[in-house]
Amino acid sequence: MASKSKLQKFAELVENPIVFDKKPVLKGKWKSDFFKNNHPIVLELACGKGDYTLGMAKLFPENNYIGMDIKGNRIWSAARIAGLENLQNVAFIRDQIDHLNEYFEAGEIDEIWITFSDPFPRKGDARRRLTSSKFLPIYKSVLNKDGIIHVKTDSDLLYEFTKETLLEIPSEILKDYPDVYAMIKNEELHGIQTYYEKMHLKDNRTIKYLCFKICP
Repeated sequence: MASKSKLQKFAELVENPIVFDKKPVLKGKWKSDFFKNNHPIVLELACGKGDYTLGMAKLFPENNYIGMDIKGNRIWSAARIAGLENLQNVAFIRDQIDHLNEYFEAGEIDEIWITFSDPFPRKGDARRRLTSSKFLPIYKSVLNKDGIIHVKTDSDLLYEFTKETLLEIPSEILKDYPDVYAMIKNEELHGIQTYYEKMHLKDNRTIKYLCFKICP
């Protein structure tokens, strides 16, 4: 069967009821109007093909999961799998992460995952890193008071940059694994490996993990 064109995928994306393509229409109403339950909401940023969103949704049906990315082709792939597997606790947003607080009210999110996001290695691009001082206040504005943020990366630069940035604001690092696979136990990562993580492991790259919260 021939693969779908980008135009076909885009048309399907616009019509897909679990995809919100630059449509911030559910702010403050995700639980009541979309998921129709009062379960915690977990957000995956720069979700790509939604490996963590889909993986956790299957492992923890008692939670709601939302993946966010700007790449329509990736969101299409993730939403297609969610549909094929009839996952009722999944949604996707296609938009820039800068617009996050257009989609969520204060305190609406319980957890955020940032998995293998672009480290933007050039010094002049530091503010584009998803753990920069530009983005952390946005996350704080949508997380509840006990909300936590997970970062998983192969990038030494992003890992160290994140820790340095957290020193500049009221925050607490809850877990710091400089080498995930050297740990005897890492259950909090749920055994899920993203597409990029598998590639990095084949290249013998070290996977790092941070879990932290931003304090009031």
